[in-house]
Amino acid sequence: MASKPAPSEHNLELKAMKTMGAMEEGAVLGSGAEVNLDSQVYWWHDKYRPRKPKYFNRVHTGYEWNKYNQTHYDHDNPPPKIVQGYKFNIFYPDLADKTKAPVYTIEKDGSSGETCLIRFQAGPPYEDIVSE
Repeated sequence: MASKPAPSEHNLELKAMKTMGAMEEGAVLGSGAEVNLDSQVYWWHDKYRPRKPKYFNRVHTGYEWNKYNQTHYDHDNPPPKIVQGYKFNIFYPDLADKTKAPVYTIEKDGSSGETCLIRFQAGPPYEDIVSE
């Protein structure tokens, strides 16, 4: 024997029957009308997936004209080029928090005492970039 619904539930069913029409015997309100939201693909689906930002870097090289190189080399026969600096251009068009600026940190390389790592961090949805 089925239990009687509470008065508020009964009133809700009566209102629903008035607006939607009579239901079949044994039917339950809202059954079978569910949509699985996992199957939907949203417009921002690819936009906020974790990914590497687009970037390019330029290595600035040049000659060091110290006393030794001035003695042993000239402009026709230059000394070996050395790295004088780096220039990084990193593009973050889809930052989640546009008020927080990307930051960089310089860390010592654990395997070598001569080199260090530069890490660029911007936050979601971008992954960090590390350059040696």
